[in-house]
Amino acid sequence: MNVTLRQLRVFMEVARLASFSKAGQKIGLTQSAVSRSIRELEDELGLKLLDRTTREVVLTEAGLNLVASVSRLLAELDGALREIREIGEQRRGRVVVAAAPTVSARVMPLAVAQCNAQHRYIALSLRDEVQYDVLRKVKSGEVDFGVVIAPLLDPIAADGLVLEPVMTDSFSVVCRVDHPLAFSDAIGWASLQGERLVLLDSASGSRPLIEKVFRDHGIEPVVVQEMAHPASVFGLVDAGVGISVLPNLALPLPAGLSLVARPLVPTAERTVALVRRRDRSLSPAADAVWQIVRDVPLRLGQGV
Repeated sequence: MNVTLRQLRVFMEVARLASFSKAGQKIGLTQSAVSRSIRELEDELGLKLLDRTTREVVLTEAGLNLVASVSRLLAELDGALREIREIGEQRRGRVVVAAAPTVSARVMPLAVAQCNAQHRYIALSLRDEVQYDVLRKVKSGEVDFGVVIAPLLDPIAADGLVLEPVMTDSFSVVCRVDHPLAFSDAIGWASLQGERLVLLDSASGSRPLIEKVFRDHGIEPVVVQEMAHPASVFGLVDAGVGISVLPNLALPLPAGLSLVARPLVPTAERTVALVRRRDRSLSPAADAVWQIVRDVPLRLGQGV
């Protein structure tokens, strides 16, 4: 028996689209070429696979059975070819990515899941680090690349690095439900003057941006606690220690706490960016992960 892969793919397109002409358009063949391929397949099998009239194309019982079998066959074949291609392109190996905490919580889980689904030969390891350590590990080569908050206001921190913006984010006030600010739909930055603040510490990528907005609005912040992670901030605010300014990627608020979040106006934006060393190219595997992380914000509806 001399059934070709091309004949099977043509047959599957005709079966899927129920049309010789549409199948031909899809796979780049003339209608006569499609008809000839189907006829040759039927002749080779000695079976009628399709009943064709001037108005419709209908699968015979033999055609229905063949569709079920060939669907599994082609799926396995395509998977095997994809694996061979990835091996040939060296899209395999271990990739290590460091990301700031709020990015790790919201953006990176989708990237890890997508990488696992698309690249079975890539082992992606995620490092949850404050921004200072993300930049340090990118520069030292401990990680393949990082995800940070931009702009990098310190020129020394940005030296030797390439950044690619992927999404923007803004800030909200987080306070207890019984705090006076909780009763406003939006909160002006000036309203924070004199408030006791629980903020992310200076190692956070957001802290320099928040301090810049305070200076721009003439606010002298009263910072009573500085924490490394949003989870600690939530606990302190819920306990009544103070209120906080957090990026929206740190939301939603944890269940079980008496907290609300209100947007700050005018909007102050921060940028989430991929970062790598300028003098070192990414491996094929790391580049594949870079592309995945770059596209995740589009799935969140928050791309730049």
